[in-house]
Amino acid sequence: MTPAKRASPQASLGIIGGSGLYSVEEIRDLEEVVLETPFGAPSDAYMVGELRGRRVAFLARHGRGHRISPSEINFRANIFGMKMLGVERIIAAGAVGSMKEEIHPTDLVFPDQFIDRTRHRISTFFGDGVVAHVAFADPICPHLRGHLSATARQAGARVHDGGAYLCMEGPQFSTRAESHLYRSWGVSVIGMTNLQEAKLAREAEICYATMALATDYDCWHVSEEAVTVEAVIGYLRRNAEMARQVIAGAVASMPDARACGCGQALANAIITDRKAIPEAARRRLGLLIGKYL
Repeated sequence: MTPAKRASPQASLGIIGGSGLYSVEEIRDLEEVVLETPFGAPSDAYMVGELRGRRVAFLARHGRGHRISPSEINFRANIFGMKMLGVERIIAAGAVGSMKEEIHPTDLVFPDQFIDRTRHRISTFFGDGVVAHVAFADPICPHLRGHLSATARQAGARVHDGGAYLCMEGPQFSTRAESHLYRSWGVSVIGMTNLQEAKLAREAEICYATMALATDYDCWHVSEEAVTVEAVIGYLRRNAEMARQVIAGAVASMPDARACGCGQALANAIITDRKAIPEAARRRLGLLIGKYL
């Protein structure tokens, strides 16, 4: 296995679009970049170009045409590919169900916490000879989340700042019993994708924040019909333009330098004795851990 190297062209900002957000039309001079990572192929080609004067890389989380189920997404390849492109910050967007009365369909939520209810997903780059334990008490980059939230308010969106995102396995929606249980835990929204991205971005020392697009009340709300794909798609179409506007505005006003600690997440996380790390692991993870070896 040859070591993964940074790909060309470079982009410092990454955008991951979920259900209903398969492109950002304002990106100019687009170039499709197809990458192969040590963890396999990403969901699709990265669309690299210029957005409001900044180099960005856009990736459709489910692939163009929405071909990949949440449980089938190769999250490791998606995030590692961003790292290969030089990305330092990732803005993620995706559909969620609201678990609170005050979070209405079409509202934007910027969570600061996660609860993991997934069962079948690999959520780390490490293993096979290298052990690392990154801090994840605060799973979202506070600086990036605050910047996105402020931009959304300026754009006129109805914004909810903070809250817990419960990440379920899917692809089925919740049962009513599950929905009521999750509400008793005080979660704000429920989705199927963002937790693994956040974990892997932290290991890759990339800032990560998510813009959760509320599309429904899951199935707990007594005066609303249980969630359906038709209802979700309808609200997503209404949300999509606002999401694109927020992303473009946030990219345009993004500070050049990072002021958080995300870029040093691995500094004290690698437990394995450096002499004991296998050569294959050094090659596979060189892009992530090379500076610490």
